[in-house]
Amino acid sequence: MPVNAFIFFHASYFTSFPFFSPHCLDRIHADRKILTCYDFSATPFAPSGKKNDTEALFSWIVTDFGLNDGIESGLVKTPRVVVRDDGTPDAKTFRSKLYHIYTDASVKDDINRKAEPEEPLPDLITQAYYLLGKDWLETFKDWQKNKAATSPVMITVANRTETAARIKYAFEHKRIPVDELCEPDYLIHIDSKTLEKAESRETSDLDDTSPDTEGEEAEKKYSKKDAAAILRDTVNTVGQKGKRGEHIRNVISVGMLTEGWDAKTVTHILGLRAFSSQLLCEQVVGRGLRRTSYDIEKDMKEGKAPMYTPEYVNIFGIPFTFLPHETEEGGGGYPPKPKTTIEGLSDRRKFEINWPNIIRINRELNPKLYIDISKIPTLTLDASQTRLRADMSPILNGQADLQKCTDIDLQKLETGLRLQRIVFLAAGEVYEMMKDKTTATWEHEGTKFALLGQIIIIVEQYLKFGKIVVEPVLFETNPLRRKILCMANMNLIVQHLWSYIRFKHSEKIIPVFDPNKKVRSTADMSTWYTIKPNFPTKKSHISNCVFDSTWEAAESYVLEKNSRVKTWVKNDHVGFEIGYMYNGVFRKYYPDYLIKLDNGKILVLETKGQDSPIARGKRKARNEWIEAVNSIQDYGVWCSDISFNIADVDGIIEKHLK
Repeated sequence: MPVNAFIFFHASYFTSFPFFSPHCLDRIHADRKILTCYDFSATPFAPSGKKNDTEALFSWIVTDFGLNDGIESGLVKTPRVVVRDDGTPDAKTFRSKLYHIYTDASVKDDINRKAEPEEPLPDLITQAYYLLGKDWLETFKDWQKNKAATSPVMITVANRTETAARIKYAFEHKRIPVDELCEPDYLIHIDSKTLEKAESRETSDLDDTSPDTEGEEAEKKYSKKDAAAILRDTVNTVGQKGKRGEHIRNVISVGMLTEGWDAKTVTHILGLRAFSSQLLCEQVVGRGLRRTSYDIEKDMKEGKAPMYTPEYVNIFGIPFTFLPHETEEGGGGYPPKPKTTIEGLSDRRKFEINWPNIIRINRELNPKLYIDISKIPTLTLDASQTRLRADMSPILNGQADLQKCTDIDLQKLETGLRLQRIVFLAAGEVYEMMKDKTTATWEHEGTKFALLGQIIIIVEQYLKFGKIVVEPVLFETNPLRRKILCMANMNLIVQHLWSYIRFKHSEKIIPVFDPNKKVRSTADMSTWYTIKPNFPTKKSHISNCVFDSTWEAAESYVLEKNSRVKTWVKNDHVGFEIGYMYNGVFRKYYPDYLIKLDNGKILVLETKGQDSPIARGKRKARNEWIEAVNSIQDYGVWCSDISFNIADVDGIIEKHLK
């Protein structure tokens, strides 16, 4: 007989319960005739990455009660996003750089690489944690004052496992100056692989400990057997009194947390990933919008409708807005320009160029340090690039309500900051960067402590020697503000000292290869398409050379015609990159050309119209890379040069043939 009604609750049931799939509904309808089907979904539109407003809803939707409605009615917490700060805003949007941290040039390259956990985070991320962490601490103190049973929770949503590991390391080693968030017992790191294992186990497994084992041995066996289940139980009970996750304060996740995660104690969220759609923003922010209580607000004005006591969640790094997004949909306009296919040609494999895939370069150092502090170059800190204060605005009626802004001010929250803490923190980070995993030089405890002691003295002298200058000069008039500025720019200070120590006390250079792909080549390039000007090649593995300037067009012609050039390639989508540090931030440098000469040498050629500080930083990194490759003698002889004029390319090639 016919089925009177079929209630389909949520799109996530497609994956959790396959029998709810549309295909299965069709089969039920064919067999039993479904008369009515009600679909209750949290995502009633296609996640296209564009707009998620009412125009994008599925056509069969009868009514919707969106997240904006939930916020306005007070059924969930009100999100507060950062709208401005006292640092230089983003050049394109004029928003605070804390609004979507991931897109900043100083962050994106750095957190999209296979970095080691101990590598420092970009200063912009440190500043974000500094501000958000201190604001979390004020909330924590309020909760303690009110005798709350649990603690407020901060969530980080990272882009990849390496970034999450670096964040965890930064907290555990107190590189984030909020001690209450750094205690390992209150911190949980959710790795995607570990979470998959956890979700395949039953929570009841936690009680299967053997009664015959006690003490340390029992704890060891218990941990090995049930680590995944313990992680799952801890994650699922964050903020729940009497449960395993009761005291968690700091959650570091990779990607999304599990569907249905219902922690009610989330008060702060930091997003460090790309957010390609508002749906994704809402899903991430939604993890922190569950209210802790539904108490009616006290002291209501007479005649006013009763409202729930307001609750907020403060958000950095997630471009969370309900304003409609512009799209490129619609007709009209000019027909699309024809695109040229750029690809590696199989019949030109003889022109293939290979290079070692080096992810970083270590140096074996002499443990006896001596540095003349007076000879270390002065470091200038730009106060306009440091955020000491930020305004948070609640999202109401789909827009930021600028009349209800609250601020986070480090000068009010960091009155007890001492210079000695900055010294020890900087010394600890320099020491971590000096440790070389390829040698036992630092393994002896006596050597470790002796070296750390030397570094502390060096850092202390450097900070007290007046070698750090703050611009503008008037910023120096407030000692507390200067100390906070140093703390917020710790990575920049450490990199400045490290670059001097590294090159003045090196004994051996050691390249570290990507373990997954030790060698890369032009054959690895994926086919791509372009409307840019280009010209077919003859002596390159890649079919065409694409021009970004007239200079490149002229130089590609010279390389094609030079008889001593065996093969060449423009480094466009090819993937040859060199990592380097500039102003304390990791960046990726893509040299312009790889050229194989007929004497066997491979020339890395950069073209620049004029010199600059960042160009010199790239040149320094390129020379170090060349030195590292030549030191192992397995990849031929490499050399590098820079072209400052179109007419000097033939002369550069001739120089490296001698």
